Amino acid sequence: MPKSNVLSVLRLILLCVVLASSVTAQDSRQQAQSVDVTAKMHFLSYFPEGYDKDTDKKWPLLIFLHGAGERGTDLNLVKKWGPPKMIAQGKDLPLIVVSPQCPENSYWNLKHLDQLIESVIKNNRVDEKRIYLTGLSMGGFGTWALTALHPEKFAAIAPICGVGDPETAELLLDVPIWAFHGEDDKVVPVSGTIDIVEAIKAKGGTKAKMTVYEGVGHNSWSTTYANPELIEWFLKHKKN
Repeated sequence: MPKSNVLSVLRLILLCVVLASSVTAQDSRQQAQSVDVTAKMHFLSYFPEGYDKDTDKKWPLLIFLHGAGERGTDLNLVKKWGPPKMIAQGKDLPLIVVSPQCPENSYWNLKHLDQLIESVIKNNRVDEKRIYLTGLSMGGFGTWALTALHPEKFAAIAPICGVGDPETAELLLDVPIWAFHGEDDKVVPVSGTIDIVEAIKAKGGTKAKMTVYEGVGHNSWSTTYANPELIEWFLKHKKN
């Protein structure tokens, strides 16, 4: 995909509107919820063990943005990959995890995502100095774009096989970033990650790094989320 086309897709994501979607029954460890933002948004929420015991403690928050294949009206689709899959398989995570669903034929709407995050903060015991963001493919696009829109909000981000706009590099200098991509990705070229990380470094940024998997195609997220070092890396970061 030519670089100009990739950036066009990124700009399309910035413009698309999230529509309403329906909810189906979920496993007991991840609750189906919805919030009325500009349009109703449905999401999975997970609270770590011990959340209900210490009512004064605030917890880190991880926002997960799925890819295009998980759009629709069935929240079970969101559990196909990433943190929701880990939780569904019995993995205990030491943070709150919120996983919204994007409706079919739509892209992530940044305004609505920001409203969702603010609602989660308002209604739960969230440590606002430890808010993390990650996403794969379409969610990787959304991760880069939402962070560029609100760099002050996130303590660290991990976009996977997405594309960031190098023109936003200066906005991302103070955000710890660990980006991932498959070297042989034919869906979203690895240049989508390389170009933005190099642009950040060219502007003097020292907090961005990337992992490029040799011989890996579009699915670079399975290896990434299976690595326990990712969650450990997130938790090392806290905003001043």
